[in-house]
Amino acid sequence: MEMIGTAIGSHAPDFELPGIDDRVHHLARYLEEYRGVGVIFLCNRCAYVQSYLDRLKQIQTDFNDKGFTLIGINSNDVRQYPEDSFEQMKSFAQERGLNFPYLRDATQDVAHCFGAEKTPEVFLLDGEGILRYRGSIDDHPDCPEEVESSYLREAIASLLSGETVAIESTEAIGGSLRWHQKGP
Repeated sequence: MEMIGTAIGSHAPDFELPGIDDRVHHLARYLEEYRGVGVIFLCNRCAYVQSYLDRLKQIQTDFNDKGFTLIGINSNDVRQYPEDSFEQMKSFAQERGLNFPYLRDATQDVAHCFGAEKTPEVFLLDGEGILRYRGSIDDHPDCPEEVESSYLREAIASLLSGETVAIESTEAIGGSLRWHQKGP
């Protein structure tokens, strides 16, 4: 499947998506409020997402008061993976204590526009909505204590301090995003 994608240094696509809080979330509103936004494609069932959840919650805690927020988006096809349904997303977030918005991209348009391919895969935007980093959270999904490069943390810290993000892109480590199947 050919991806459209958002290039580093380009404006990210705006979106309006329903959240598990039963509100519609608009990227433009977040960009008005925060100096940095991490759009991260997640799902409920992926082992890589499971292994990164505590690190993502800690990133949200560490940077939220500094003008940053994460926004989780689930774009998986629920016909193939019913465990990624909107109701299951609500249960997943509550059970795991998510401390950032979790949104549903049922049409998969947002995932296509960003060029997301994996879960988890992160897209770090500055306050103008320009993509400054894309890729993996860090270099060790299975073992947090063995992380040598915290790509997302370092990119957020650079962005919030007005510095250039040194590493703009890495290969996302995760499971494949589950696309809608063609046909009936």
